[in-house]
Formats: sequence, structure tokens, C-alpha cells
Amino acid sequence: MKEFNVTGLCIPQKHYMVDISLKLHKIIEMVDKGTYFTINRPRQ
Repeated sequence: MKEFNVTGLCIPQKHYMVDISLKLHKIIEMVDKGTYFTINRPRQ
């Protein structure tokens, strides 16, 4: 059974995961262009 992991390493077979590969691609494009952005972590 999968569970939520809020600390440490996430293991896809053990923890719920979200695919953020599209977001990472956009971030890399922004860095390459020199665009300003911030990353905020969610609150609990």
C-alpha cells in the first residue's frame, strides 16, 4: 500500500508521486533565458 512521504527520499513503489517533468522543462527554459522566477513550497 502506498503512503504520503513528507520528508526524505520518495520511492515511487512506496510513496505517492507527482510528475513535474513539464514544470522542470519550463524552469530550465526560464533559467536559460535569464527570466526571474521563485519556487515556493506548499504549506501543511
